[in-house]
Amino acid sequence: MSSMKSICLYCGSSNDVDPKYLDLAVDLGKTIADRGYRLVYGGGSVGLMGASANSAHLAGGDVLGIMPKFLLSKERIFDLVEHRIVDTMHERKQMMFEESDAFIVLPGGIGTLEEAVEMLSWARLGLHSKPMAFLDVDGFWSPFFELMGHIVEDKFTPAEFLDLFSHATTPTQAIDSLETRIISLK
Repeated sequence: MSSMKSICLYCGSSNDVDPKYLDLAVDLGKTIADRGYRLVYGGGSVGLMGASANSAHLAGGDVLGIMPKFLLSKERIFDLVEHRIVDTMHERKQMMFEESDAFIVLPGGIGTLEEAVEMLSWARLGLHSKPMAFLDVDGFWSPFFELMGHIVEDKFTPAEFLDLFSHATTPTQAIDSLETRIISLK
C-alpha cells in the first residue's frame, strides 16, 4: 500500500492554450480524485491549474490551493476548495512541497518549469526523495528530457539523476509511476 496521500501539481495558468492541454488537466484532476489522493496546487481558477482543481473537486476529491497575495487578481483563486494565502512565491512553493508526497508536472510556462526544476534540484542535493512525473501529450516535455540527457551525457550530473523523474502520457500512468517509486523507497 502506498503511503502517498497528496500530489502536488505544477502546470500552466493560461486559458489561451490548445484545448488538448486543458483536457489533459481535466483528466488528471478527475483521476487524482478517483484514486483517493488530495490535489495540492497553486490555487488559481485559470488555465490548467483551474481545470485540474475544478475537475478534482467535481469528482469529490480533496483539493488544497496555495496562492500568494499578489496573484489573487491575476490567477483568481478557486474559492470552492480549501485554500491558503501566503505572502510570497517562496512561501507558496515551500508549503506546496510540505503538503505533498509527490509531484506531477503538466505542460506550462517558465513558472511551471522553474517549480519542477527546483524540486529536481532539491532531490539531486538529497533534500527530499519525493517522486515526480512529467505528464504530457504530443511530446510537450521532449525538449526538456533531451536537455536533461545532454546534462548527464556531458557529466554535469550523474546518470542516476534521470531516475528522479518519469515521463507519462496518461494520468493513470503518471500516478502509477509515483506509487511505484513511493513503494520502492520504503
